[in-house]
Amino acid sequence: MMKFRKSALFVSTAMLFAGTAAQAHRPWLLPSDTMFTAGDNWMTVDAAISENLFYIDSFAPPWKPVTTAPDGTVVAAENASTGKLRATFDLHLTKPGTYKIAAVANQISGSYMLNGERKMLPRGTTEETMATAVPAGATDVWQAPNNQRIETFVTAGEPTDTVFKPTGKGLEMVPVTHPNNLGVDEPATFQFLLDGKPAADLPVTAVAGGSRYSNGLTQIDVKTDAEGKVTLTWPKAGMYWVSVSSPVRRPGGEGPGGGQGGGQGGPGGGAGGPPPGGPGAGPGGQGGPGGPGAGAGGPGGPGGFAGRPITPPQRRDSYIMTVEVVG
Repeated sequence: MMKFRKSALFVSTAMLFAGTAAQAHRPWLLPSDTMFTAGDNWMTVDAAISENLFYIDSFAPPWKPVTTAPDGTVVAAENASTGKLRATFDLHLTKPGTYKIAAVANQISGSYMLNGERKMLPRGTTEETMATAVPAGATDVWQAPNNQRIETFVTAGEPTDTVFKPTGKGLEMVPVTHPNNLGVDEPATFQFLLDGKPAADLPVTAVAGGSRYSNGLTQIDVKTDAEGKVTLTWPKAGMYWVSVSSPVRRPGGEGPGGGQGGGQGGPGGGAGGPPPGGPGAGPGGQGGPGGPGAGAGGPGGPGGFAGRPITPPQRRDSYIMTVEVVG
C-alpha cells in the first residue's frame, strides 16, 4: 500500500537511539514528510539529539547529513541553520523516486604508547588521518573502527531502490519492504548487512514517537536471522525510530564502572552517558564513540578501573533510521 500526501506541516516526532530505554540522549533525523506526489516539492529536515523521542529538548548535533537523489546525485541542502537545540535544512525535490538522507561517521578509536605512557587517539580520527594522528616514535598502536550511520528516506511519486545499494562498510539496511511503504498491521522486512554481508543475530529495536504524551514506549524488539533479516509489524501509525548495533565485548565482562567502557555511545552521544559520547569509565575500557562529526568518546580513567590497564578497543557499528507508518 502507498499513501501520498503533499508536504504538510508535520514537524514533530523523530528517532530514538540504539534500542535502549528512555532517558538516554538519542540522535535523529526527522523529515517534515516522507511521501510526496511527483513534481516540484520542498521539504524540511530537523536533526537533534534528545532524551524524549522526536522532541527538541537537549542539543543540536554536529553532523552534516548528505542527501542522495534517485539518480545518485547529491542534493544540496538549502537554508541550513544550527541552533542550540537542533539543526535544520531544506531540500528541493525535483526528481521522481526515493531519496536517502544520511549522516555517516566512519572513525577509528584506539591508543598508542609514547614515552612509556599510553595515549588515546584524537577524537574524530579516520582512516585518512590515522597516519598523522599517531606521532613519530609511538609503538603498540591499538585501533578499531567505529562506524555509525543515521538515515531517513523520502519518496516523490513511485518508490525506487537505487539509493539502497550498500557501500560494504559498517552496518547498512537493504529493504525487502520499501521504507516509504509501511502500514499499520502490515509486516515489513528489512535486511541488515555488516561490511556487505548478512548481519546475523543482532538486536533490532523499533520505537514509536509520541512517548512524551503516552503512558509508555511502544517498542518492538527482535533479532536478525541468519540472513540478517527482521520482520516488524507496526501496531499504530506514526514516526518510528529503528536501530541496530553490533555487540560490544570486552575482556573481563561487565563490572562496577561499566565493563564495556561506559556502554555504547550513540552517534553524537548515546546511551553510554552524557553527550558527546560516553565518559568511558570502564575497567580499562574506552568511552562510546561520538556521533558523526563528534569523534570517539572519552578514554577510560588513568590505568583503568581498580588499577587495571587500558584494554584494546573493540569494533563498534550502529545503524538508525526514521520511518513513517501510515494508518
